[in-house]
Amino acid sequence: MNGYRLLTMDVNGVPTPGVLTGGRVHAVEDLLPGHRGPVVELLQDWDRTHEAIRSVLPVSTGGVPLAEVRLLAPILHPGAIFCAGANYWDHVEEMEGSADRTRRPRDPWFFVKTSAHSVVEDQATVRRPRGSEALDYEAELAVVIGRTARDVPAREALGVIAGYTIVNDLSARDLMKRPDRPPAMAYDWVGQKCFDGAAPLGPWITPAAYVPDCHDLAIRLSVNGTVKQSSTTANLIHDVYEQIAWLSHQLTLRPGDVIATGTPAGVGLPRQDYLRSGDVVRAEISGLGSLTTHIA
Repeated sequence: MNGYRLLTMDVNGVPTPGVLTGGRVHAVEDLLPGHRGPVVELLQDWDRTHEAIRSVLPVSTGGVPLAEVRLLAPILHPGAIFCAGANYWDHVEEMEGSADRTRRPRDPWFFVKTSAHSVVEDQATVRRPRGSEALDYEAELAVVIGRTARDVPAREALGVIAGYTIVNDLSARDLMKRPDRPPAMAYDWVGQKCFDGAAPLGPWITPAAYVPDCHDLAIRLSVNGTVKQSSTTANLIHDVYEQIAWLSHQLTLRPGDVIATGTPAGVGLPRQDYLRSGDVVRAEISGLGSLTTHIA
């Protein structure tokens, strides 16, 4: 593992920011005395925080083995979770039967997912939402914003990224539409996307400095050990930088905001292959770790 990873851990019931390096986890306060705030506060001055942590590495003593740490979501309460829809060529192909790659949509498309209501940690147990028999999975590369950004050109977008993590955009497909509503209001984004535990996030944040190319990462998801999704971020229709540029044109991105950049082919909807109680879902992205969710 190059460098370090930024995380949040449970210390006697208290969410505590930590640094993973060399297989051991150190409280940020032990490395940088005086830094007691949550991870989202560390992101407020990310450039300085990142350099300060790097300056004290490697750490040769102290810390706790990773296996002995209970991880929480790296950001407990993101300011916002922006989710890109239909943003992998292979996913569009499986949903529509084909995809003309010469006719790329002009702009990315997003919906918003709830933060504190939906975010849960690695190894969390998520209950299927009430009334749903069609709970689906979506492994996604998540971008963590580390600098206030407004009207950022795509060519400068890398400069506002603190790092990357993994999100599983759980979706209740049978709560997607309301047949009793007018067509313009028929899609229920709250029921489908914003139930308790709908956004497993983690296991940690990998700083952008340790990811040579966010558009060349293998992404995979398995259910009970059976691979369902296997692709690469090279298949993104609108890349990470374009997504940041578009969002920052609509509103001001702030440190701690999260962008879920889309999911590849292999979701359950086309095959009606949905999650059931007892299933174990594992999302992996090369260099970023893995995120496991238990379904109840």
